[in-house]
Amino acid sequence: MNTPDRVMLGGTLVDIRRLRAEVVEAQMQFSNVELRLTAESEPYAKVALQTSAGGVYVLSVFFDGYPNRMPQVFVDAPSLRSPPHRYKDSHICYMHPSMWNPGIHNLTFVIARAAKWLNKYEVWKRTGYWPGAGIQH
Repeated sequence: MNTPDRVMLGGTLVDIRRLRAEVVEAQMQFSNVELRLTAESEPYAKVALQTSAGGVYVLSVFFDGYPNRMPQVFVDAPSLRSPPHRYKDSHICYMHPSMWNPGIHNLTFVIARAAKWLNKYEVWKRTGYWPGAGIQH
């Protein structure tokens, strides 16, 4: 059942107050972060980031199962050239799901990890090499 403070997403109640507070916190670190609703009235964050090489990306962060399940991050624009470290449904692998800790990690952390992923993606586009370690999953 949905209440003003919680909404059902993927069979899990998501704390909207927590999301709103995390968006405000993320906006202190990143200038382009908005909380929006899908056509089905499910909350998601829209984020614009610029990499150190000057690339500009627009991301959507979805909160299915949040905070117990890590958010899924999709790169909306520009389209990516089939990079490594993405899941079959195209959301990026900014960290291994087993490392997610809902007591420590939040939206600011997710956006920072997505920014790191985007910078690695730009290195991979230029060199064909993905910098950093990877974990099989």
